[in-house]
Amino acid sequence: MLRIALPNKGSLSEPAAAMLRESGYHQRRDSRELVLVDPDNDVEFFYLRPRDIAEYVGSGTIDAGITGRDLLLDSGAEAVEHMSLGFGGSTFRFAARRDTVSDVAGIAGRRVATSYPGLVRSYLTEHGVQATVVRLDGAVESAVQLGVADVVADVVETGSTLRAAGLEIFGEPILRSEAVLIRPAGRGEVEAAVEVLTRRLQGVLVAQRYVLLDYDVPNTLVERAVELTPGLESATVSPLHNSQWSAVRAMVPQHQTNQVMDALYDLGARAILVTPIHACRL
Repeated sequence: MLRIALPNKGSLSEPAAAMLRESGYHQRRDSRELVLVDPDNDVEFFYLRPRDIAEYVGSGTIDAGITGRDLLLDSGAEAVEHMSLGFGGSTFRFAARRDTVSDVAGIAGRRVATSYPGLVRSYLTEHGVQATVVRLDGAVESAVQLGVADVVADVVETGSTLRAAGLEIFGEPILRSEAVLIRPAGRGEVEAAVEVLTRRLQGVLVAQRYVLLDYDVPNTLVERAVELTPGLESATVSPLHNSQWSAVRAMVPQHQTNQVMDALYDLGARAILVTPIHACRL
């Protein structure tokens, strides 16, 4: 039975559960449940602290898990990113009081407060910067005002929290993070059950990015229409009862749907229909 670790709470918890439901797996109905067995899919889910998931996966106790890329890299665990999942995006940045530090080199000799000490130490080492890293469990934006640190490193969305604390972002992003599926490092070939999980998650990701487009078009315009909707491998073209027309079906990127529909209509296509994709396998 495949053992999968999921965040028990936090911003990644609900999106991860929703994605797995879309992939055909059972998920808990009560947030107090810590273990859920899904016999139909031969999977056992463990709901753990997001920060602990990489440790369990790295130790080999758990076969796969969903956590943040930032938490994976900060953990130092023997686990690797298997695939990105397209949700939970965030940016990790440095910030300090205005006119005190302007780039990474300026951090040298200073104190850096963060909830991700492993990640920050690795980044500073890569850039040849020696500094004291102060670990805090939260609210790092207050560290400078309280005299605990000179610089903070934290997840940034709009930057409003940092600005309210009198801090300004500087330098390039330390990391762009998102939710990722992870697995143990050094196991060699990926297990068949993990491959099934991967294909299902990929199917959900594709379904989120594409829609199915159907339309009718005169036979004389089929080639030009298919240039607008090539599909993945190829568009499906079928004859209609009216022998002068054909029906075309193809997957198109969701964000291009209206532009493609406009172009098809201008070309001469009619009965243009858009259908959401629930799931797929490519």
